[in-house]
Amino acid sequence: MDEKSSRNQHSDNRDVKQDQLDQFRVKDSGKPMTTQEGKKRSQDQDQLKAGIRGPSLRQDYEFFEKMSHFVHEEIPERVVHARGYSAYGEFECYQSMKHVTKAVFLQEAGKKTPITVRFSTVQGAKGSYDTARDLRCKGVKLYTEEGNVDLTTIAMPVLINQDAMKFPDAMHAYQSKQSDDIPTASGAHDRFWDYVANNDEALHMVLWIMSDRGILRSYRMMESWSINTYLFVNDQDVATFVRYVWKPVLGVHSLLQDEALKIGGLDPDFHRKDLREAIDKGAYPEYELGVQLISMEEEFKFDFDVLDPAKFWPEELVPVQMIGKLTLNRNIDNYFTESEQVAFNPGNVVPGIDFSNDPVLQGRLMAYRETQNHRLGSSNYAELPINRSVCPFHNNQRRGFMRQRIDVDKVNYHENSLADNTPYTVPPEEGGYKDYPGKVDGYKIRARSESFKDYYSQPRIFWNSLTPIEKQHTIEGLSYQVGKVKSESVRQQVVDKQLVHVDKEMASIVADNIGLNRPSGSNVSVSTSYPSLSQSNTPRYAYTQKAGVLIGDGFGNEVTETLNVLEQNGVFVVIISDRLGTVAGAGGRELKVDDTFITTSPYLVDSLYIVGGSSKHQAKFDSQVTEYVHTAYQHYKPIGVASTGQPYIQASKNNNLAGVVFAANNTDFGEEFVSAIAEHRFWNRT
Repeated sequence: MDEKSSRNQHSDNRDVKQDQLDQFRVKDSGKPMTTQEGKKRSQDQDQLKAGIRGPSLRQDYEFFEKMSHFVHEEIPERVVHARGYSAYGEFECYQSMKHVTKAVFLQEAGKKTPITVRFSTVQGAKGSYDTARDLRCKGVKLYTEEGNVDLTTIAMPVLINQDAMKFPDAMHAYQSKQSDDIPTASGAHDRFWDYVANNDEALHMVLWIMSDRGILRSYRMMESWSINTYLFVNDQDVATFVRYVWKPVLGVHSLLQDEALKIGGLDPDFHRKDLREAIDKGAYPEYELGVQLISMEEEFKFDFDVLDPAKFWPEELVPVQMIGKLTLNRNIDNYFTESEQVAFNPGNVVPGIDFSNDPVLQGRLMAYRETQNHRLGSSNYAELPINRSVCPFHNNQRRGFMRQRIDVDKVNYHENSLADNTPYTVPPEEGGYKDYPGKVDGYKIRARSESFKDYYSQPRIFWNSLTPIEKQHTIEGLSYQVGKVKSESVRQQVVDKQLVHVDKEMASIVADNIGLNRPSGSNVSVSTSYPSLSQSNTPRYAYTQKAGVLIGDGFGNEVTETLNVLEQNGVFVVIISDRLGTVAGAGGRELKVDDTFITTSPYLVDSLYIVGGSSKHQAKFDSQVTEYVHTAYQHYKPIGVASTGQPYIQASKNNNLAGVVFAANNTDFGEEFVSAIAEHRFWNRT
């Protein structure tokens, strides 16, 4: 383009690049749905199955096209679970499970299997923050002598979709807008709640995310479920439906919504650092593995479909049997090679574990390998050190990007004479994998079993099972998230079409909070509740809880003795003052200051020990201590008060000091403070 033409372009305010891009801009709204090649779609809800409750069919090109496109949409990050963190450990089997499975790692009590684990959020990119209200996931790769077993679980027992065909839609709605890439790590926007309002199956998991379950205190305190229904198969070819659950030994605990939001800005790596710090200190995170088992004969015994991933199996009806324990005992050395490159696939199983006709699991079996091929650039990703099995692997697959093996054989095909027909197949009785011979009978169909279509009974049961404080937190979560929606129509749909079916009173309160008309409908008539669904029944320990010690110079023996008690009980102590260096006490005792009032925050500790003391800038010191105390008290945290710290917190007609333990004239102060820390929160505080 000559100079004159360029001047003419600028003079009429035209942008030739935008003109060029306009050729590629397409508006899809108001148009019929088609495949990439233009074939009009008649159904976009379900995979093509062999029978209404049968497995999906390989010929389902429309699903393959949709899912393949979805899992290729972002590079180099994972499309979902982009923000994660890993650690190493071991799994120890409690008892032989040979009566239901021939999987070798579950055959004898005491057998240990090395593992790597990756925790992650779902919506946010790699640069998002840990404490966002979100679904959290836990992938465990067990390196067994029969090959790798990948056990992928999430922090709710239910999923947002009932068929894998809908997963790209749910995630498209959940993730940031394509126009401006906003918001990051949040579902508090119009598109997501429009999806929830118009897809009934989505409500159940969303209700769990809006509860305390959506804002975990720590990955060390995260319960997680397989969601999908697998099969255990024993050496007699008898199959049993199975779902897995990891239960943290420390119990299940959460942040408050205000804390989660504040910590997201104060310390975006809060969960990562928490996990790494605990392992570094030798306080190894532990999780018991439980299984829920349903015989093939009992498949239709329950009022939920055992193949429906949007329904939980109540522990009160299908007991959880603890079969082993996972211990995380080593931190990773290189985030990229050990966390970013770790690749999970639910298709990675060994003899004794197989797949049910769960339509989400069926879709995942295709999607995960396709994802890893794309994200890591080659089907040879299994050769990366973090993904490589500990047992030898031999096959006729060759070449490809990043091939690491140097295969020296003359042949690379099966049925040969030059290599005596090796590598050879292995009969099932010698350890070869054998697919469970389940019967398949039905017409090809894109449809969903009628037994999947009760969308509100279980959400109602979940709501009934929550304590009043848990219900209050869930209402706050809903009010915040739906209140961020700009479209009044979408907000009203969420209340009228979804929440009212769970609980009319709850829906009405949310409606009031976000400026809507109260709903006219009513909730489903279900009164069932299950104690296992409430976090109020979880174990509680002071062990590994973080106590912030607010301290200046001049502390005495009382403080030294208390710190000893805290440390003896495994409480993580953080010394906080107005300056780094040391604070001096009686008898020449000094304490190293870990953080200042500026470099940390009351939101980043689980409890406070108020000591007080002298400072060169006493007025400012006192003001900062007071601010810490006020914030901790507002968030129901345990507070211990040294004799010298009493001026910072006083009883009044506006507070009852629940969960505040005083040292003055109290010979049992240390033990009482530890007991208070173990409670985590004091909801009866005023």
